[in-house]
Amino acid sequence: MIKVQNDRGEISISSAVFTTITGAAATNCFGVKGMAYRSMTDGLVHLLRREAMSKGVKVTYNDDNSVSIELHIIVENGVNITTVCRSIMSEVTYVVNKNTGVDVREVNVCVDSVTV
Repeated sequence: MIKVQNDRGEISISSAVFTTITGAAATNCFGVKGMAYRSMTDGLVHLLRREAMSKGVKVTYNDDNSVSIELHIIVENGVNITTVCRSIMSEVTYVVNKNTGVDVREVNVCVDSVTV
């Protein structure tokens, strides 16, 4: 949970808010099939449903009240992976900052699979 201080008081933002906003922003980018999750039992990468997107997102809170975000995604076959990842980084940074007012230090995108 991150706390944002302003002149009227303090606002606490939970991890669930960050993961929901981040997952929605990432999956709205062109070329992204969905969020990924690597199963511990069989080691396979699974495509997550919309209601379970938060499993593909890891948010780390930094000392300077910024956040670092790690995303695990599945991309569509035939897209330029570098361009898709840059688009996700830009979109996630903008959406998180706009909706929460919290600075984003870094966005790391891990492409776990390519699907048709």
